[in-house]
Amino acid sequence: MSSALSPKDHPGPDSAWAPFAARVFRALWIAQLVSNIGSWMQTVGAQWLLVGHNAALVTLVQTASSLPVVLLALPSGVLADRYDRRTVLLAAQFAMLAVSTALTVLAFADELTPQLLLGLTFLLGCGTALMGPAWQAIQPELVERRQLGQAAALGAVNMNLARALGPAVGGAVVAAAGAGWVFAFNAASYLGIAAVLMLWRRPPTQVPTAEGEKLLTALHAGRRYVWYAPGVRRVLLRTVLFIPGGAALWSLLPLVASRSLGLGSGGYGLLLGAVGVGAVGGAFVLPAVRRALGVNGTLAAGAVVFAGVLAVLATVRIPWLAVVVLLPAGLAWIGVLSILNAALQTRLPGWVRARGLAVYLLVFQGGQALAAPLWGALADGLGLTVSLLAGSGLLLVGAVSVRRWPLHGTDGIDPTLSDHWPVPPLVFEPGPADGPVLVSVAYRVDPGNWAAFTGCMDHVARSRRRTGALTWGLYQDGNDPERFIENYLVASWSEHLAQHHSRLTATDRRYEERARRLLVKGTAPEVTHAFDAAAGPVVPETEETADAITTSGRRPPEDRAGTGATA
Repeated sequence: MSSALSPKDHPGPDSAWAPFAARVFRALWIAQLVSNIGSWMQTVGAQWLLVGHNAALVTLVQTASSLPVVLLALPSGVLADRYDRRTVLLAAQFAMLAVSTALTVLAFADELTPQLLLGLTFLLGCGTALMGPAWQAIQPELVERRQLGQAAALGAVNMNLARALGPAVGGAVVAAAGAGWVFAFNAASYLGIAAVLMLWRRPPTQVPTAEGEKLLTALHAGRRYVWYAPGVRRVLLRTVLFIPGGAALWSLLPLVASRSLGLGSGGYGLLLGAVGVGAVGGAFVLPAVRRALGVNGTLAAGAVVFAGVLAVLATVRIPWLAVVVLLPAGLAWIGVLSILNAALQTRLPGWVRARGLAVYLLVFQGGQALAAPLWGALADGLGLTVSLLAGSGLLLVGAVSVRRWPLHGTDGIDPTLSDHWPVPPLVFEPGPADGPVLVSVAYRVDPGNWAAFTGCMDHVARSRRRTGALTWGLYQDGNDPERFIENYLVASWSEHLAQHHSRLTATDRRYEERARRLLVKGTAPEVTHAFDAAAGPVVPETEETADAITTSGRRPPEDRAGTGATA
């Protein structure tokens, strides 16, 4: 099964439906829809089995589903960056199939206690945590980069269409036949995604990690990239400012259905379905909304609409009115999340994409996992109305903050791999673990360009740190003021080679070129690589020094190619 685009009658590249022209994307989208419907059916079944208990216990279903992301998102991101992402996804599907089967058997045997239900829900959440970063990271392999925004919106449509169908069907099935059948459907739904993944002829891809990179090192590399990428940090901040307030709806809606509106499981499913219908309808109007309000205006409007929905639910006691009010909630939810997801996808290069998305999933799911029991406890202590109004107020604060902390534009951001550094011309061959490595780059800068040069080097500094530098500094020679020296430290030689060949992007190259245009005409940077002297001094190999060099693990190069300035 190929992801090639072919038929001429497919939607144009700017259409909201353009990603469906890619066959693998289309097949996975359909299989994911079935699986998401199963997940929502199970959520309704699990929450409804606990409605007779206190509010905090009901909200723990969401916590059990989301908490594994807090614990496993970052390791899952490392796995998705280090190993074949299709293999990771298949492992997650079969693991969740096994857990769902156990849940089904226990439900039919009437042995499903609240503790077992929450425990197995937690294990399903572990499978979701394992799957999440890899699933997000393969999207650029399925569609063109310019279609990532549409792909993200279609992913949100998928989830919300499932939310429109799954809860309604799940509530009806629970009422008619019991929770066991919704668990059984969910178990079977994982087979569709697994089948599509096994049929996908994914081209071989290079694992873009440093040689011998360990788990903790890879985790640190992902954290370092996110910290020194201002655009990525801003996406995460906007997520933090929206999700806790938004989680109030998902956490408290079962209680709104049962306590405020006097509905059964079918009525609860209808309420969730209304949110889904609003989201699917929103997919048709969101392009116009974004054109009218812009990205940041849409974020603010989405938070305001969601806040209004919570405020109305705090006071309304008429079921049909609650259904109508929940329709715009779906539109607001898909509007905010599609913008945040697309913004992150366009900012992350391939070598760290899964880890960056894992951090996003950690913030997104972790915010829901941590907020859900707090909303439940607040509802038990101060009442459902107070809890819903508190969530509304939190969302309004987030909406106001868009003016202070907007999303940065993506103009000039190009995460395409750029292998523009030549091979370092060393006289010996370092071992992969040799380090730390001190890289020094000397520049000659015209006096009139000094201020502009140091300003450009701020961007270069973040680039070096994102791709592996532990420390960075820029110095001006006291004896030769035109000479500026950039020093940065990398943990090992393999980390530095990863900078050379698998971490730099077209954006990093552009930052370097801007700085180098300010150098004295006809000069080029002079680069040196220095190694930790505590490991023993190294000289080119001769008969007399061969044994000593062999012991150190550093050897002269054999037919090494490439010369010229390099960092």
